[in-house]
Amino acid sequence: MKFKKWNIHTPADQDVARLREAGYPYLLSTVLAARGITTAEEAAEFLDRERSLTISPMRMRDMDRAVERIQRAIAGGETIAVFGDYDVDGITSTVLLRDYLKSCGVKCLRYIPRRIEDGYGLSKDAIQSLWDQGATLMITVDCGVTGNEEVDFAASLGMDVVITDHHECKETLPNAMAVVDPHRPDCPYPFKHLAGVGVALKLVLALGGENREDALFARYCTLAAIGTIADVMRMEGENRTIVSYGLEALPHTDFVGIHALLREAGLLGKPITSIQIGFVLSPRINAAGRMGAADLAADLLETDDPARAEELARQLCDLNRERQAVEQAICADATAKIEKLRAEERSALVLSSEDWHQGVVGIVASRLSEKYSCPSFMIHLKDGVGKGSCRSYGGLNLFAALESCADLLDGFGGHELAAGFTIPEENIEAFRARVNRYVRSACGGKTPVSSLDLDAAIVCPGEVTLEQVEYLSQLEPYGAGNPRPAFALLGATLDSVQSVGQGRHLKVRLSKGTSRFEAIFFSVMEGECGLTAGTRVDAAFYLQANTFRGSTTLQLQLIDLRPSLTPSRHEAADLALLHRLLEGESVTGQEAVRLQPSRDQFAACWRALEGQLRQGKAEEDALPYLRRLAERSGGCDSFLRTALALEVFQERGLISLVSRGSQLQLCLNPIQGKVDLNQCPYLSRLRGEAVEGR
Repeated sequence: MKFKKWNIHTPADQDVARLREAGYPYLLSTVLAARGITTAEEAAEFLDRERSLTISPMRMRDMDRAVERIQRAIAGGETIAVFGDYDVDGITSTVLLRDYLKSCGVKCLRYIPRRIEDGYGLSKDAIQSLWDQGATLMITVDCGVTGNEEVDFAASLGMDVVITDHHECKETLPNAMAVVDPHRPDCPYPFKHLAGVGVALKLVLALGGENREDALFARYCTLAAIGTIADVMRMEGENRTIVSYGLEALPHTDFVGIHALLREAGLLGKPITSIQIGFVLSPRINAAGRMGAADLAADLLETDDPARAEELARQLCDLNRERQAVEQAICADATAKIEKLRAEERSALVLSSEDWHQGVVGIVASRLSEKYSCPSFMIHLKDGVGKGSCRSYGGLNLFAALESCADLLDGFGGHELAAGFTIPEENIEAFRARVNRYVRSACGGKTPVSSLDLDAAIVCPGEVTLEQVEYLSQLEPYGAGNPRPAFALLGATLDSVQSVGQGRHLKVRLSKGTSRFEAIFFSVMEGECGLTAGTRVDAAFYLQANTFRGSTTLQLQLIDLRPSLTPSRHEAADLALLHRLLEGESVTGQEAVRLQPSRDQFAACWRALEGQLRQGKAEEDALPYLRRLAERSGGCDSFLRTALALEVFQERGLISLVSRGSQLQLCLNPIQGKVDLNQCPYLSRLRGEAVEGR
């Protein structure tokens, strides 16, 4: 089980029925209702996609100043430099803006920092280099809003700076010609969730004027879609428009490098959704920046030579494989370090090493946050200075957390959910202590648990068909704020488990009633699953169409698999019978015989409890725990009799047993001498009922 807690939404039956009556299919109606969309009018509005970006870019603060300065540079034949970031958002922003400026006849330089040598954001050395090459105007994309000193340095040289960014702002903005960022406190632009490439696109639309907006949007929406998906922006409003039409335009894009990368990744000619962009295409572009070669990805997206595009695409995919190997090694080392942390150091993981690749620590931080259910701060050390990447968990605002530690840091920047920072090595211990206190305070002193949000439990398995899955595509594009629909199948039977993909994945068959489902569980090995054929399970999954050898079938892509927390009919009947006994209600003689554990069953159950609880208290999911104990106890009616045995042990003072919803808390009580189980009133009643029943 990957997630300790499943949050399964329960859409109201009447809301689902209302949507179905309006013509929306079962699964689509279920997801819409689970997300608070309960009428046909709301559904139509949500599913509708704007055909264009309807908010004028001129509503952004300083956009008029940015346009005026750039148009003056174009008219005057100035050399313009575009300064980007090394992630997918920054690379696509750089390519987009530079492509437009070159189409205007501008001599346009490009600077993308090398992650390891230069670090994040603006640098005086880079600005000096651009000035030496003749640049009199520098435009930043996806960076710059916290570069106050660097902008002042540019001004001292005589270089003007226009900033376009989408990151959180500090209290004082840089003294630039224009600072275009929807997160500016004084920016009236109504949609605050554009990626850096979204802001760059808005700048180009403003430069082109209203007459050219449609043509420019058509040319650049694919680049903007890739950057928006990769930067995990909220998939609503203008982002939904950008991504919808960017994906639609992808097969016909003018950027030959995108076609080459699709081909090398095995996606050319296949339907492309936000899922493929996020998990297949973006990591390959991002690998260039992570491995210190962001210019390689920019070269790929800018080239108009198909042969060069093919070669660059191959190099990117090779870099991505190298990145994966490095990531696995860092994950293993970080996990070993975590085992040595004290309990008070686990509210937020702060880890450092001189051996880690600086470009990969951010993605490892994401893995650790998910695995350990807490924010992660991964720091690469070199020459006494740490460069860190951090990822949030549970909605914690990382930017605010870093602000609370500003006196310990040399610098920081980023979003609420992902950020970067620089720290002197000697401050790391103090930083670890303070960040952990901050997270505990922000969480109200509670320890976060890994949780999975699911849209609904499937109540009509027979209606889950390939056609229904195709209707779900109306919800695309998926992303933050509009996640891919996830479902649960409760109380299913695990019919078979088979290792595939050289043992790295599991192929699973599930059934419930007369319905049968094929499923795949990626990156889970058979030993990690811990479940065997015939087990009653709950499954959490995405639904997808799987095409193999020309045949397309329905497949569940498993997110998690656990022993079922819902009782079968027999288990429910057994628990109801036990409840009657405990409440003093009458039971028949035949029921009394069924209930009474044998001496061997009592002994086996006690040995199992002693083996587990000798080290202290245990908290377990009640039904799976009872099933496991029943297997060890053996004999007739083992589930029913094991449940009674626990109640007898508690009544006799041998154990403490507390039920909290679906959870059991158990611990052994200290005892002296022997305890006579036969003196338990439950057993006395059963003996009497059994005798009368004869």
